[in-house]
Amino acid sequence: MAHALVFFFDDRTESEIRGLWQRLDAAGVPSPNGKQRPHVILAAAGSIPPAARKAVRSELDLLSIPDLWLHTLGTFPGEDRTLLLGAVVDAELLAVHSAVHDALAGRVQNPSAYYFPGGWIPHCTLAQGLTEDQLATGFRTLQPPEAVRAAISEVAIVDTRTGDAETVLTR
Repeated sequence: MAHALVFFFDDRTESEIRGLWQRLDAAGVPSPNGKQRPHVILAAAGSIPPAARKAVRSELDLLSIPDLWLHTLGTFPGEDRTLLLGAVVDAELLAVHSAVHDALAGRVQNPSAYYFPGGWIPHCTLAQGLTEDQLATGFRTLQPPEAVRAAISEVAIVDTRTGDAETVLTR
């Protein structure tokens, strides 16, 4: 994955997520704090070229981007142990996600199926690449999880290798 289309949060939400990252770091669970901004990925591909970016901008101008409720503390199955805060999935969020993918269809190179409609798990990563002990510590540290009302302030395309971001919509 080289490009990701992401939701970035307003300052209040970003501060809440960074607070969770700091709690994890203090407990010995390495978080992305200081390495990236808190976000939710909508789509990812090897490349999101200019024509696709233009199509996404046009589509986003027509949509109402809902706030997210980041509510569920969870993980993914498999070897890459990730601690995440999952978003409540509702019709508004799914409509935005589907519209974005319609705009990207046929315009990106090597799209990631993890983010396709029907398979996408909207989430904000709290920590990843953990050992079993770190994952267990992370769960204990953040229990009980408190819901975070996540206001979206920006939609951007991020180069996942460099961290450079191009804003496609500001709210």
